[in-house]
Amino acid sequence: MTRSVLALCALVVLAACGADGEPFRPTASGGVTIGTNGISTTANVGATNGTVSIGLSL
Repeated sequence: MTRSVLALCALVVLAACGADGEPFRPTASGGVTIGTNGISTTANVGATNGTVSIGLSL
């Protein structure tokens, strides 16, 4: 799991440099939800250039 997250981060950084066309913008978000089933957390990381978006939700 850690390796896949690190690999995605490496791809996001590489794509963000813009060496091969328009640069991708990194995106990230997180949240905490409190409900009857307890506390749950969410995290999303990815990159977008307006046309194409890639991401990973945890």
